[in-house]
Amino acid sequence: MLDIRFIRENPDLVRERLALRGGEAHLCIDQILESDRRRREAETQLQQLNGERKRLSKTIGMKRSRGEASAELEAEVRAIGERIGELEQQTAAAETGQRELLLQLPNLPHAQCPVGADSSANPVVREWGEKPTFAFEPKDHVALGSALGLFDPERAAKISGSGFVCFTGDGARLERALINFCLDLQTQEHGYREVSPPFLIRREAMIGTGQLPKFEDDMYELEGGAMFLAPTAEVPVTNLHREEIVPLASLPMSFAAYTPCFRREAGSAGRETRGIIRVHQFDKVELVRIVTPEESAAALELLTGHAETVLQRLGLHYRVIELCTGDLGFGSAKTYDIEVWAPGQNAYLEVSSCSNFGDFQARRMNLRYKDAEGKNQFCHTLNGSGTAMPRLFVALLESFQREDGSIAVPEPLRRYFGRDEIR
Repeated sequence: MLDIRFIRENPDLVRERLALRGGEAHLCIDQILESDRRRREAETQLQQLNGERKRLSKTIGMKRSRGEASAELEAEVRAIGERIGELEQQTAAAETGQRELLLQLPNLPHAQCPVGADSSANPVVREWGEKPTFAFEPKDHVALGSALGLFDPERAAKISGSGFVCFTGDGARLERALINFCLDLQTQEHGYREVSPPFLIRREAMIGTGQLPKFEDDMYELEGGAMFLAPTAEVPVTNLHREEIVPLASLPMSFAAYTPCFRREAGSAGRETRGIIRVHQFDKVELVRIVTPEESAAALELLTGHAETVLQRLGLHYRVIELCTGDLGFGSAKTYDIEVWAPGQNAYLEVSSCSNFGDFQARRMNLRYKDAEGKNQFCHTLNGSGTAMPRLFVALLESFQREDGSIAVPEPLRRYFGRDEIR
């Protein structure tokens, strides 16, 4: 959530930065400022009336102590009290309305974020490794997985409908191996603290990380919208310290967590629906960092590097792109996407999105720290996938396939998988 004081003091800058995202978010700044003006005006009147009531009450007390009549003043105090009640209702309504408007506003793009309308303007920051070459025509993961019995979307559809997958046999074993490999890498080598959070999320926590209210149609809700299935571990893990003031000495905090992720993917029909590239339930290891504003920029580079290490260890070719202003996620100020090469798709697949949210999420969840001067400041939050499993699974099958249809298991996975090949 954006700081209302910053909007009030820099309305033209806010409009300009929001306009770079595309859409119409910048058009509601006047409405927000008018709501803020009414709220502050009502608060000023409340302060004045409370002061007047206090003064009159003191005068009434003095008159009573002297045995003097005070009926007229008492009537005036009652009238002021009624007016205060009306203003309190107006103030509460104005505060609620202002917050609802602010919750609809996306984050401001970072000043150094590349400007562009859509993904075609995303620059490639770097690449790692080489695309694999084959002496035969490579198959896609659907053909490979079907022949080896690694997953069964047809039977998954019997249970849950289209857009779900059931990993079977060595496929289930490989999925579990990838999760354990990613968690061990981040916790044992990069210092992340492992967390196993709940998979059911309260509405307030979903608002805190920005999934609600904007993306409610993409979420699986329960109890009439009071609870939701976790769309990503970002939500429960970032909210671990919501409504807290953490000591400066405890920062930075870094967490790694595995969760299944549940998304309706509303409006995505026809997009990457073949195989297991886009499904409604998938596994993911998420990285979350909570830092001071001074550490924020460096933390994004560090976190992105930690996510890249997964692909480097597995020997998978990938590239890193920076999202332009028109392609940024709702809450992000700056984002790097990591895309792994999938030979069977002849395309790059996004397996991680590493984002710096600045204080956007922290304001929504009231997550603060006490600085060296003893003042309460909002933390900065960051997260990135380390990584999303279905697409990593796809890239691994397609990159390490052999002509006979077997799959070589990369060396770092062998101690988790138990063998050096799938056949």
